[in-house]
Amino acid sequence: MKIKTAKFVISNTDYKSCPAPKMAEYAFIGRSNVGKSSLINALVNHKNLAKTSGRPGKTQLINHFIINDEWYLVDLPGFGYAKVPKTIRAEFHDMISEYLLNRTNLMCLFVLIDARHKPQAIDQEFMNWLAEKSIPFIMIFTKADKLGKVELAKNIGSYKVEMKKTWEELPQMFVTSAEKKTGTTEIANLIENLNPQFEEII
Repeated sequence: MKIKTAKFVISNTDYKSCPAPKMAEYAFIGRSNVGKSSLINALVNHKNLAKTSGRPGKTQLINHFIINDEWYLVDLPGFGYAKVPKTIRAEFHDMISEYLLNRTNLMCLFVLIDARHKPQAIDQEFMNWLAEKSIPFIMIFTKADKLGKVELAKNIGSYKVEMKKTWEELPQMFVTSAEKKTGTTEIANLIENLNPQFEEII
């Protein structure tokens, strides 16, 4: 898929205020500082579509963008160690869970994982919840350019070993680098392949 246009549509805190679910939708989520905004910008070939920041937890709303006038890309708030009050984190949790459970046109959720770190309990718990709720998702390892090939393979291998303790079948995984645009073509092609399926279910 060639991404020609990417435009901001709306930001809000309630899935009920999201655009009418008439197009396929793909959401991105991950722990704070995972490189979500940078990857989104690399994917859509736009330097400043999603706002990047040196301060973790910058994204605090459900942000909708329309791509090629054909499908929605959604930038969801990060979770984890963002320096925000507990009450705000609770609001994020409710906002995200309500969106994921009720957004009928959501074709896939991309769960971003920082490839530099060992498996984190918060990521595992979140993906277990997604599986329990039958929410389709794909794991995306980010910041692959920050590691050598051997270390990268070791870290991803450790993730697979950890997940195999409880998962019968592992989710699909992509390895990406926003800086080098590694993996962005694969993500775009996946979306292109899924879009016709949305037309079949509406």
